[in-house]
Order: sequence, then C-alpha cells, then structure tokens
Amino acid sequence: MARVIAVTNQKGGVGKTTTCVNLAASLAATKRRVLLVDMDPQGNATMGSGVDKNSLQLSGYDLLTKRATAAEVIVHVESAGFDLLGTNGDLTAAEVELMNEIGREHRLRLALNTVRDNYDYILIDCPPSLNLLTVNALSASDSVLIPMQCEYYALEGLAALMNTVEQIKETVNPNLQVEGILRTMYDPRNSLTLDVSGQLNEYFGDKVYRAVIPRNVRLAEAPSYGLPALKYDRASKGAIAYLALAGEMVRRHGATRKAAAAAV
Repeated sequence: MARVIAVTNQKGGVGKTTTCVNLAASLAATKRRVLLVDMDPQGNATMGSGVDKNSLQLSGYDLLTKRATAAEVIVHVESAGFDLLGTNGDLTAAEVELMNEIGREHRLRLALNTVRDNYDYILIDCPPSLNLLTVNALSASDSVLIPMQCEYYALEGLAALMNTVEQIKETVNPNLQVEGILRTMYDPRNSLTLDVSGQLNEYFGDKVYRAVIPRNVRLAEAPSYGLPALKYDRASKGAIAYLALAGEMVRRHGATRKAAAAAV
C-alpha cells in the first residue's frame, strides 16, 4: 500500500511544486510506482508534469465533488514517468460546494483509498495556504514533507506549519507525522543559510534530510518545457539533488519497515 505524503508549506515560493514534480520523477526512476496529486488550484504541478491544465477532461474538482472516481481522473504521464491526478482553477469551486457537506475534510482520503494499492508513493501538492483543500490533503496523508528555504522568515513559517500539523492530528488525522524537512534553494556560501540549517538540525535532528536542493537554472527552466529536471537535463545539479532525496527517502522507509517487522 502506498505511503501518502503531503508536500506543503504555508509560505509560498519555497519550491513546493518543484519538489513534488521532481521527487515524483526521481522516485519513478527508482522503479517505484508513483502518483502525483495536484491539490493547488493554480495547477502548476499539472503543467510542470507536461499536462495542459486547461484541457483536462476530469480533474481534482470532479474527484472532490464525487463526479468522478480517482481511477477515472488519473492519467499516466509517459514523459514524466508517473501517474497524475491533475487539476485547474475549477478546484476553487469545490471548496465552495463542499462548505456545508458533512465529512468534507475526508473527501480526498476516501477517494485515494480506492487506488492506494496501485502505488508505492502518493505525493500531494498542497496550496500555499491553510484552507479546505490543504486540510483534505493532510487528512489523506501519512506524513508531511516540508520544503523550506534557509532564511529567517522561513523559520517563522515553519513554526506556524508545525502548529497546523498538531491541529490536524488533534482533529482529523491522529496518525499524521512529519516525514522530513527539505532545504531548498540552498546556497552554502551564505552565512544565514548555514545558521538556519544548523538550527534546523539542532531542533529536528534526523527529520532534516541530508539531501539539499541547490539554486539551479535547469530546475527553474524545466517546468516551461513540461518536464521534470530529470527528463530535461539529467546531469544538472537539481536533477541529481532530487535523485539523492528519492534515494534517501526510500532507504528511510526500508529501514522503518525492517524495524517494524523485527518488533513483531
């Protein structure tokens, strides 16, 4: 059964969607079965995967409003190497339609449960705000991956996000955990970057991934071609960094499964 991971940060511009698309492609490159779920009405993850959000026959809107099943909405993106549950601006209307629905915060979880056995990983790209779509994503997930820049204001945003995770655990998903913290747009020549990185390691320990994502032109260019960096320029520093992240994630989960099996 798939591990469901919400990729989220309430602060925008931290590389959230870039991480979703490139981590999905990198996990797929390790022969894992991957589904990328776009829960951001901007549809950037959909476009970055090579799918035109404006030409979608079915989208996340249809899924959340029960007009279609997950299997009907999901498409395989050959050029990226993974499956996609795409979305567009229609998703904003789903929030309004679900406002008075009982169990509205569990719509995504119930829909994804029907396809979890088909995948090893399901990654959910969340909006950069705390709304019903984000709550749905966190309700559906086993864990949260937090991309963040190593800067002062990012630490403040991280504190707010950790409070959100605790609130979700107390209300709709008691099993939600922090998957890991990913340092993005990393520049080791910057003293503030090193200071913040040190603080993250001090407070979060092994929750901070060893892999870091550098500032990289190829990473920035790839979405305009509808490709993950791995498919756009496999030798780029950005592509290599996300492959390292995928490898680290797979090893962590393998170690966790072995520990759980030994405890039985």
